[in-house]
Amino acid sequence: MKLLEERIRQEGLILSDTVLKVDSFLNHQVDTQLALEIGREFGRIFANEPITKVLTIEASGIQFAMAAGIALGVPFIYAKKKKAVTLSENVYAASVHSFTRQETYQVSVSQKYLGPNDKVLIVDDFLATGAALVGLVDIVREAGAELLGVGCVIEKSFQEGRALLEQKGVRVHALARIASMSPGEVRFVEDEDDTSIHQMKENAGC
Repeated sequence: MKLLEERIRQEGLILSDTVLKVDSFLNHQVDTQLALEIGREFGRIFANEPITKVLTIEASGIQFAMAAGIALGVPFIYAKKKKAVTLSENVYAASVHSFTRQETYQVSVSQKYLGPNDKVLIVDDFLATGAALVGLVDIVREAGAELLGVGCVIEKSFQEGRALLEQKGVRVHALARIASMSPGEVRFVEDEDDTSIHQMKENAGC
């Protein structure tokens, strides 16, 4: 998604080769029009799938799951990180380790809103280590629902998250795939592909 890539280049703060801040437009202050465009793009990508629910985890995935739900015309659910006193019914739960916060927490979804008849699209803002998304995959499967795919806004392709999900047989689609980054520079997977193609042409004498 070129629009998203450009915003990352223009406004993303790269603090190290693994830490990217996008809190000026995605996950603290949110550009609502961009969020809706992201939702429409997920809607386009998964338009042919019979999705009945979009699932995310609180809090920074909520706006994108809602936008995707609007585009697909289905409800969205967000897994709660702490069980509220109002969540008294039975829940599906999974433990998730946060590498950014260095803590493990339990996420849960009410059994009232997710079940064997559901066909689920998981949406989240980042795919890096994959811990949170693996937890959501486990919840979907515990519910007996069918997982039709995972949509991520930004993927750090140099980390292990995608491989973990694909090992579980999950279809993964990310709108912006970062191949590498360092302060002042970010390279996307498409950029890497373009470089490889250019080098191949040079080697072939084209």
